[in-house]
Amino acid sequence: MYFKVNNASYWYEIDGEGKETVVLLHGFTGTAATWNFFINDWQDHYQILTIDLPGHGKTTLETPRTMEECCADLIDLFDDLKLEKVHLAGYSMGGRTALSVAMLYPERIRSLTLESASPGLNSDDDRKSRVKHDEKLARRIEQNGIKSFVDFWENISLFKTQKSLPIDVQNQIRNERLAQSAEGLAYSLRYMGTGRQSSWWYQLQDITIPVLLLAGEYDQKFVEINKSMSERISSSKLVIVENAGHAIHVEQPGIFGNIVNEFYNSIR
Repeated sequence: MYFKVNNASYWYEIDGEGKETVVLLHGFTGTAATWNFFINDWQDHYQILTIDLPGHGKTTLETPRTMEECCADLIDLFDDLKLEKVHLAGYSMGGRTALSVAMLYPERIRSLTLESASPGLNSDDDRKSRVKHDEKLARRIEQNGIKSFVDFWENISLFKTQKSLPIDVQNQIRNERLAQSAEGLAYSLRYMGTGRQSSWWYQLQDITIPVLLLAGEYDQKFVEINKSMSERISSSKLVIVENAGHAIHVEQPGIFGNIVNEFYNSIR
């Protein structure tokens, strides 16, 4: 279904009829479909809301969205669906988005699950450097097209652990990436990239809702980031998942599902 707000049409899907709602936000180059495995497992216990974020999937924009604008749109969607409080979970870019929603609208979040996510960058120099990096990447996408970009993107070190996944799973991931638009991904990098968003590092200690932090053991950069986040969020639980890299929900879906289920059961 589509939800129209401020010159944007957000594609969203709802499954299950549970009393509590779980909202799942995908990562860069992903779509709502990345969560299909968990919808089948969780829909008997929760209402599950999946959304294509700006620049991705079936969501269309007349004007690009900043992180703050995207968060406001998501709250408008929650209002339209009459969702007072939700369990919010996000992976990578979706994790940054989920954290931003929780920081800006804490009264709307029941719990927060962050998979391979960060609070942004905590120095102006780092943010400026990342903006320049993402601009180069955006131009590469626009100039060379989606296929060339996907060929490059799936071979960066962040995703090297995915090379050992079954071929059918690798093909699913690749096809999801190939279905994106060059304009959409470029917009996402320029307006919702890590360098563009607000840094939440110095406000993490203000979080009081239950937080689950997940990182794969082979993804050392995000292991260290999440250790630092855990030290600042007193209400957090950090789990380092064995035999997993950046995309834990793809590489170890059964383990990921069990960890998140246990987390939800622990806060009922």
